[in-house]
Amino acid sequence: MGRVTVRRKVTTIDLATPATTTRPDTLTVEEPLELRVNGTPLTVTMRTPGHDIELVHGFLMSEGLIRSADDIALARYCEGAVVSGESGFDENTYNVIDVTLAPGVAAPAASATRAFFTNSSCGVCGKASIEQLRAQSAFDVRSDATEFAAKVISELPDALRSEQRSFDKTGGLHAAGLFTADGEQLVVREDVGRHNAVDKVVGWALQSGRVPGVGCVLVVSGRASFELTQKAIMAGIPCLAAVSAPSSLAVECAEDAGMSLLGFVRGSRLNVYAGAHRITTS
Repeated sequence: MGRVTVRRKVTTIDLATPATTTRPDTLTVEEPLELRVNGTPLTVTMRTPGHDIELVHGFLMSEGLIRSADDIALARYCEGAVVSGESGFDENTYNVIDVTLAPGVAAPAASATRAFFTNSSCGVCGKASIEQLRAQSAFDVRSDATEFAAKVISELPDALRSEQRSFDKTGGLHAAGLFTADGEQLVVREDVGRHNAVDKVVGWALQSGRVPGVGCVLVVSGRASFELTQKAIMAGIPCLAAVSAPSSLAVECAEDAGMSLLGFVRGSRLNVYAGAHRITTS
């Protein structure tokens, strides 16, 4: 497994003093991960190494390419993805994963292949059209009658933040977490890409038998984009709460699907942009 953080020298300039100091600093690792399906390259995403198998499970589900963990027969790191190491010998980079689909599961169409690098801020970039993103979920979040107490949701960003161990070192990672309506933490994942952090959470849920995410809320450390909203819907999660703002398309998507979408969840305040019927104040 690759490194999550690295140490580099940094020069700090303080104009108020003035003074210049050089010291070691901890940075978040960002490396490419190539996903192959049945041996055919599908996409490359920039991610923070760690929980890669979860990431590819979550990615394939959010793209509508699989619907259950049983749709994947095998997911493994490819041998031969090597670089010259400090020892003088070739070392596996663990930056290529090949997924073998189960018998009867259709391989991705040629049009689904992303022959480009997905950057770490936007997993949607490069799609042929926005219509392609409106994938049909196998789960109906509208029918999820779970109620979420505003007080419980307001406490979840702090719970998420307390689990961001790599962020404490680097300040450069997004986080996503899955919680029950009672505030029980199920899983928290970090990544340099917010979409990757969500894919890791969805992948964990898929492998753990928690998809669809009935009665759960997905909490993200940044903004709520259309893509993150779509990923939650594809995993059957009825509620998405973001520390920052949602986009207009995210709100539209949530309304169309019957999902609850909250933004600016900070301290004792939060905004409900969609699905207010699930959010209680008593």
